[in-house]
Amino acid sequence: MSSNGVLDGKVMLVTGGGHGIGREIALLAARDGASVVVNDLGSTPRGEGQDTTAADAVVAQIRETGGKAVANGGDVSSFEATKAMVLQAVDAFGKIDAIASIAGISRDAAFHKMTEHDFDLVVSVNLKGSFNVARAAADFFRPQMSGAMLHTTSTAGLIGYRGMANYAAAKMGIVGLSRAISLDMARFNVRSNCVAPHAWSRMAAQMVARTPEETRRVERQKAMSADKVAPLAVYLLSDLASDITGQVFGVRQNELYLYNQPRQARSVHRDGGWSAQTIHEHAIPAMRQHFTGPEDSSQVIGWDPI
Repeated sequence: MSSNGVLDGKVMLVTGGGHGIGREIALLAARDGASVVVNDLGSTPRGEGQDTTAADAVVAQIRETGGKAVANGGDVSSFEATKAMVLQAVDAFGKIDAIASIAGISRDAAFHKMTEHDFDLVVSVNLKGSFNVARAAADFFRPQMSGAMLHTTSTAGLIGYRGMANYAAAKMGIVGLSRAISLDMARFNVRSNCVAPHAWSRMAAQMVARTPEETRRVERQKAMSADKVAPLAVYLLSDLASDITGQVFGVRQNELYLYNQPRQARSVHRDGGWSAQTIHEHAIPAMRQHFTGPEDSSQVIGWDPI
């Protein structure tokens, strides 16, 4: 472990830390000096089953190299389980300084075929899970007047992708959640940011390629390694980023993005107000050039990764 890492003395909870991006964040955080609670329910990418061996394996790897870590097999969709995760960090290491909410699932389907269960489960794990973890940590961050949160969003929500309405809704909801946390918790010196990662993982492998273009997108995704996401995550959770909050970043191999966030694109005014007809004749023609087109994320981010 590093003797002068950017997370020296910090205690971090990483959800979804047994696989993929979460695993890489947990390992790098430990190398940079953090004591880590590695949470992973061990379910499938669709949220089925439970197996905590992956979290145990990551903890063992951290300890073998001189780091400090404990495993947790709790379900992020449970408010009580997330409280227990944070308490475990405090019990094991004396405090909690940072959370990385990486745990998530996907259940892809065309919108007209999506079931209520598939929608509810994806929102419960991804969006409510992010709320649960953040809310549990806030009870400790507020009195200590410090803390950092990282949440996982996706281009499926930021830009859009076909066959993922439940996932897109959850991931765009996480952006709003993180933004609200950054505003509400600023007076307690608590920061909250989002990252939209591009990396091949168990969840990415669930993507269904329906066209030749989507097949090529999947092949590009396979070239993107999860360890490329970890440095940005560790940076945002470190004191180096003490003045950064309420932002949305992206990682794609060696590329880093900063995403803009919704702001007014065009304003029109009419004395005396509007009717449906005058909106059609005057307002919409003035606004139309600023409309967002029907492209999905594979078309907006269509170049090969570096």
